[in-house]
Amino acid sequence: MMDRTEMIDRAMGALIGGALGDALGMPTQLLSPARIAEFYGHVEDFVAPVADHPVSKGLLAGTITDDTEQALLLGRILIVSGDRFDHTRWVNTLLDWEREVKARGSYDLLGPSTKRAIDAINDGVPPEEAGSGGDTNGAAMRIAPVGIMMPLEPLDALVAKVAETCRATHNTSIAIASAAAVAAAVSSGVAGGDWRAASDRAVAAARRGAALGHWVTGGDIAARIDWARGLVRGKPIADGIRLITDLVGTGVASQESVPAAFAVFEIAGGDPWQAAIISANLGGDTDTIGAIAAGMAGGCTGFSRLPQQHIARLVGIDLAQVRSLAADLVAARISKAGSGKDAAA
Repeated sequence: MMDRTEMIDRAMGALIGGALGDALGMPTQLLSPARIAEFYGHVEDFVAPVADHPVSKGLLAGTITDDTEQALLLGRILIVSGDRFDHTRWVNTLLDWEREVKARGSYDLLGPSTKRAIDAINDGVPPEEAGSGGDTNGAAMRIAPVGIMMPLEPLDALVAKVAETCRATHNTSIAIASAAAVAAAVSSGVAGGDWRAASDRAVAAARRGAALGHWVTGGDIAARIDWARGLVRGKPIADGIRLITDLVGTGVASQESVPAAFAVFEIAGGDPWQAAIISANLGGDTDTIGAIAAGMAGGCTGFSRLPQQHIARLVGIDLAQVRSLAADLVAARISKAGSGKDAAA
């Protein structure tokens, strides 16, 4: 059984593991594997982006991006919302965040689905209806706090909470299935499960999530996660990377980047820093794939087993605030389960 302290350590592991994957992938995002190799060699540590990087130019090595910032924002909204998710507050928080990011001079703004939904809300569409076309990975990239807060069982309750948080921006079968998979993997880790159990739970959650939201065309997420895991299982890292880039895909579409993150999780054997490194060298949406893969891995290992020397060099994150959020989310989880024992079962 996991006690509260261990659960908070796992929760912190998910949030800070995600930050490590995000920051390591920040300078390589949107680039091809060949360009990454040309500019940086094999990325194994935080590096500053090249001067003319399309979205990351000017950022310091080790800087987190929207993936981590939005996850922490969502976590806080979950805590203040109580049982009914506050869609209006969430959308306003995203709008405030975008304004702040613009003021900082950053280029890494809201993703395509979130942007489209917020434009619709600004045009008078209710927040609960705005996300009917959102099928990219923006929901999956920031969903870890839901996995921390929601016990694995009943799985339908976890998936329903995921779907609720997706409604304003990513209310589609593909996005909800993807986010449900990631949330279930994190929840499994917080409950004490290892990375293999987390990966298995993710497939089951993706199956449930696919029945919710507006149906959109695209490969079945549960099937693609399972296929992607099997594709790279037992393969050397270099071969695994090639299989992910050639066959799974690393684009912003949920059906590429989310199965890619689970393939990375598999090749890394659940090691968070290794997952971050593999993701950073893939090309494409490297920071989001890294945030998802290393976040799931961190949830299965815990903060205390993450590489502290790298955490110390993260830029743009307040560890004390993350620890406070992790504790609040774990407290909510325990109260939902009725007792500490149930929460960790």
